[in-house]
Amino acid sequence: MKKAFTIFIGFVHDFAAGIWLATVLAVYWLHRVDDAALAPVLKPLMKEFFYIGIGCIVMVFLAGAGRTFVYAYIGDVYGADAERLRRKMLMIKHIALLLIFGLGTYWQYVMVFG
Repeated sequence: MKKAFTIFIGFVHDFAAGIWLATVLAVYWLHRVDDAALAPVLKPLMKEFFYIGIGCIVMVFLAGAGRTFVYAYIGDVYGADAERLRRKMLMIKHIALLLIFGLGTYWQYVMVFG
C-alpha cells in the first residue's frame, strides 16, 4: 500500500505542476487576444485559469509535503554518498522551481488583474 501511495502522490504532484503550466499558457494566449468585443468573455475566463493555477500550486505543495514523508524519500535509498548528492540536487531543484512558480504566477496575475 505504501508503494501505491508513493506512486499516487508523485502522480498528483507532477500532474498539478503540469496543469499549472497550462493555466499560465492559457492566460497568456487569452491575454494576447486584442478584441474589445471579446473582453467581457475573456476576462472572467482568464480569472478562472488564474484561480485554477493557484489551486494547482496548493496541490503541488501538499503532494510535495506528502512525498517528503513517504518512505521512498526518507532514509538511505541509494547509499550514503549518493543520498547526500541527491538531497543537494533536490534542494537546488526546489529553489529553482519555487522561483519559476513565483515568477509565473506573478506574470499570470499581472496579465489578469494588471
